[in-house]
Parts: sequence; structure tokens; C-alpha cells
Amino acid sequence: MAKPDDRSDNVEKLQEAVQNTIDNLEESESYLSEHSEEIAPDEQQTLANKNENRRDAITGFRNEIRDEAHADD
Repeated sequence: MAKPDDRSDNVEKLQEAVQNTIDNLEESESYLSEHSEEIAPDEQQTLANKNENRRDAITGFRNEIRDEAHADD
């Protein structure tokens, strides 16, 4: 028997994902700024690309939170 679709905690889980992603982004940016002279250019670019993906993910999570909040109306 299939489990019922329980979406009651989706917003909470999404908010946690946003916070985790923000924490990772800030940690990465701090690392880049503190160690930029020691990091190879290709690694710097890789981290910059990951950070851009994190920013995109945060936007997506926030849009999904809005959608979930409106679904509860």
C-alpha cells in the first residue's frame, strides 16, 4: 500500500536546505578570499562555478517555498 503524500513539512525542509546552502556558499567565499593566493586558478574557477550553482539553488528553493506556502491556502 502506498504511503499518503504528506507535504506538511515541505516548507520547513526547504528552509533548512536554503540555510545549509547559504552556509556552504559563505564558507566557500570565505575560503576563496582567505586563500586566493594559494589556490590554483582552475580550482578557483571550480569554486566560483559551484557558488553560482548554489545561488541558483537558493533562488529555486525560495520559489518552491513560495509555491508550497500558496498550496497551503
